[in-house]
Amino acid sequence: MHWFWIPLGALAVVVAFQQLWMVHMRRESAKNEELFKIVTENAADMIALVDMKGRRLYNSPAYKRILGYSAAELGETSAFEQIHPEDKMRVLEAAREARESGVGKRLEYRIKHKDGSWRVLESLASTIRDAEGDVAKLVIVNRDVTERKRAEQQLEYNLFHDPLTGLPNRRRFLDQLQGAFARVRRDAGRSYALLLANVDHFKVFNETMGTKAGDHVLAEIARRLGTELRQDGSAQRPDASADQGAFVLFRLGGDEFAILLESVGDPSDAMRVAKRVQAAVAEPFQMESREVRTAVSVGIALSTAAHTRPEDVLKDADVAMRRAKALGGSRCEVFDEAMHTRAVGRLKLESDLRDALAHRQFRIHYQPVVQLDTRKIVSFEALLRWDHPAQGVISPYRFIEAAEDTGVLVSIGHWLMVQACRQLREWEVNDASGQPMNVTVNVSARQFADAHLVNDIQDALQQTGIDPARLHLEMTEAIAAADPKLTITVLSHLKHLGIGVVLDDFGTGSMSLVGLTQFPVDALKIDRSLIREMQTDRTASDIVELIMTMAHKMKYKVIAEGIETTRQLERLAELGCEYGQGYYFSQPMEPKAALVFMRQQVAGGRASRAGAR
Repeated sequence: MHWFWIPLGALAVVVAFQQLWMVHMRRESAKNEELFKIVTENAADMIALVDMKGRRLYNSPAYKRILGYSAAELGETSAFEQIHPEDKMRVLEAAREARESGVGKRLEYRIKHKDGSWRVLESLASTIRDAEGDVAKLVIVNRDVTERKRAEQQLEYNLFHDPLTGLPNRRRFLDQLQGAFARVRRDAGRSYALLLANVDHFKVFNETMGTKAGDHVLAEIARRLGTELRQDGSAQRPDASADQGAFVLFRLGGDEFAILLESVGDPSDAMRVAKRVQAAVAEPFQMESREVRTAVSVGIALSTAAHTRPEDVLKDADVAMRRAKALGGSRCEVFDEAMHTRAVGRLKLESDLRDALAHRQFRIHYQPVVQLDTRKIVSFEALLRWDHPAQGVISPYRFIEAAEDTGVLVSIGHWLMVQACRQLREWEVNDASGQPMNVTVNVSARQFADAHLVNDIQDALQQTGIDPARLHLEMTEAIAAADPKLTITVLSHLKHLGIGVVLDDFGTGSMSLVGLTQFPVDALKIDRSLIREMQTDRTASDIVELIMTMAHKMKYKVIAEGIETTRQLERLAELGCEYGQGYYFSQPMEPKAALVFMRQQVAGGRASRAGAR
């Protein structure tokens, strides 16, 4: 008996110990579960317990707050059901790796909110093993990083996009240009084209209308270009292949846009796109109650084997664009080797121009305007010339744009106004012409938009003491039509001062009769190209005749510019043209030569009258 009692007693002790240990473990487990519950239910992050088949065993209350689902709703679905289809395989693969390796993986994925929107979660999984040591469950901690991801995406977007237009910016452009350059280097059969579009006279517009209006125009141009290029399909030739002509539109800054055309099959593809760009921008803009027109100059560079860096293509396109502006704007130019020389010359010209006014290198030549029936001089047009120390006399056609770019054109214009008035006063004092004489001064777009123009004119009149009626200002039809409201305001001020106004280059622009009637002008000057061609081109002749008829109906005087032959003079006289100007009468002259010319005319008139007696 004694022999059996000892083992049975030991066994009882062991059983009692195990029972006590199990009670302890249950208590500890209950404490752990209670602690787990307290932690998870108060955590800001979403905490889930799932088995290896994806069944939800527990979801913390944060799921309701962040994703909108109740615990009951989540319990009815798999843990993978709300995951974005594009992310689901990645999440399943992470779960498989965790089961096999026992190590959880951090990842990001999208999950559907109850309202249908997508949230981005940052997830970290930890494994729970069963008694045999196998992974049985996953504890997943999910953090909602949607707002952080949006902020990161916005920062990246802002880094590569223009805030005003939403277009890719210069940084993105340089990346894209580098890519296109690299692809062409790998494949010699490929080529691309770069177009730079710059808004003509945008500085003047910005200074006149204000930066807010300027921003509105730039945003509208961006919208139009994007729409036009998309409507143009791939901007291809009719026979181009489907992968040719794909484009990317950029805003490089200010008033400059770029279009990168990939896989260009022929240079005409780029020219065709440029024409469509110009047509889109040329449509009128509505600015509050006014209609505003603008234009762009486009430079085109085609990729060639000679380009060793992407920047070479950009430089060539910029040279071509500047060439387009130098030729009058609203046109497109394709780069060629000769432009290199012209570009170097332009840089030297700008450098010299900065010193020209200070060094008194500008001169004024005067070309007479005569009354056609009497041949008497009634006015002189003051024409600016630059007496360059190395290149000699330079026509304004070569330096006006450079003067605008360097910012000295307004100062030059003011100087010209004062000098012309001073010269007229000198002629009047000497009674050189024997009759009242006028002087006409041209006003550039930059001057016309300058807020100090009227004050500068008043200053010139006060300095010289000439009668305001003797001063005429001449502006082109294009300048007048650019901003009709501004034109009416400025011309009204000039008319109030008693100054005459001549509309130059008439007949070549797009001004309507309605627009013309709004402007308080005194005379129309028919463009020289119409006068030159009216003897050989019936259309030009008809236009001249139409202008004459219209002007007389509207009580405007007419000046014919560029008269060079007797036939032109006779035809203009038949049409009733009052005044003429051109080499037929005299080329532009220096002041001393103009004085001699006037005195000869006066002497000739006296001799004619004496002979008649």
